[in-house]
Amino acid sequence: MASRANHPVLLGCGLLCAAALLCTQMVGPSMAQSPVSQAPVSQAAIPSPAAVSNFPIASDARLAGDAKQTRFVLDLDKAIQFRAFTLADPYRVIVDLPQVSFQLPAGIGVAGRGLVKAFRYGLIMPGGSRIVFDLTGPAKIAKSYVLEAANGQPPRLVLEFEEVDRTAFVQSLAPESRPELRPAIAEANAAVARADSSAAAKPPQAPDKPPQAPDKRPVIVIDPGHGGVDNGTQAGGADVMEKNLVLSFGLALRDRIEKSGKYRVVMTRTDDTFVALADRVKVARSEAAALFISIHADALPRGEGDARGATIYTLSDKATDSDAERLADAENKSDAIAGVNLTDEPTEVADILIDLVQRETKTFSNRFARTLMGEMKNTVRMHKHPLKSAGFRVLKAPDVPSVLVELGYVSNKGDLEHLVSENWRNRTVGSMAQAIDAFLAKRLATAGPGK
Repeated sequence: MASRANHPVLLGCGLLCAAALLCTQMVGPSMAQSPVSQAPVSQAAIPSPAAVSNFPIASDARLAGDAKQTRFVLDLDKAIQFRAFTLADPYRVIVDLPQVSFQLPAGIGVAGRGLVKAFRYGLIMPGGSRIVFDLTGPAKIAKSYVLEAANGQPPRLVLEFEEVDRTAFVQSLAPESRPELRPAIAEANAAVARADSSAAAKPPQAPDKPPQAPDKRPVIVIDPGHGGVDNGTQAGGADVMEKNLVLSFGLALRDRIEKSGKYRVVMTRTDDTFVALADRVKVARSEAAALFISIHADALPRGEGDARGATIYTLSDKATDSDAERLADAENKSDAIAGVNLTDEPTEVADILIDLVQRETKTFSNRFARTLMGEMKNTVRMHKHPLKSAGFRVLKAPDVPSVLVELGYVSNKGDLEHLVSENWRNRTVGSMAQAIDAFLAKRLATAGPGK
């Protein structure tokens, strides 16, 4: 199914590849593609020195220029390939690289200069890194190139931005991002879809082996939050990142659940990869999941007091309090961190019966949240208000009971000690596994055979 779903995209891109080449720059030799964790939280996640050495190292970055022309320079230890392109509304420049070990000074990119308001960077997928520049207005990439090492200076990636008007900016966009080209791409996608439907109608050939019986075990989707260029919350500088904490926890929870053999577990990510919020929801829906659990760790901004303990969130149009609303707003903006905002995706269901499904799903979500709190409070320090609700996009699958669990606050010293403790993680994973088993056992019993 995944292969067929990719056909329309491949054909659309193939028809317009010549135009797309005008928007990209490729320089230098290709590099290694295997992923590496940027900020491991356990010994098992720490890559060997040999593995790290395979990746180019970015050691410094700087901006120069003014509001008419601005230059970005990235110091590397070896020449690399890259692809640079622009996005509109808001104005951005995206630079895709092979996987790079970013060892840049702390806080770099927060302050901009000239045409660049700010920039951020990180791993976007295994084997690929990304730099996202937020622009102050429309600008084009006047030049982009890699300088080889010379005269004692390291290899450098250089981008030169130049101010342009809105019309010139839109013309520089990649074909799939240009409004006037979307009908052509849509027609190409429709043609492939029709071809796929025709092929599917042909009678299949007899298989060499008898087909295996479908796995009818309930599916549990575990969703470690953030990932890739989206680090989530941080503590102790860049030493402890939420994306790594929750990934380690999610993998441990998967292993514990799978031991029983009663459930099939699907992860939205198993490594340091960015996954858009809508795609996380699609995983749950495509798997017809019985339960969706999103794992996170919160943090309070400096000067806003202290909070501690785990919190369990369910979906609601109206937040239970200002803290829940703040957290939902922050989590819902995570797609923009990777440079692509997916907030305007069309709704998948348009039927008057959806309201009934959503009500039932909300009831089951609240029931599981209470069951989970009952188990976790025996082993985990809970927040003073442990059950909350807010409008989290990642919980919006209309037919999958879903919760978002904030394991604790990385901004609280005591919580942080727990979050990096393997012993605490094992106890917490155990209590969550018990809650999952209790909830699904009861729900399956009341659903009856074949449900």
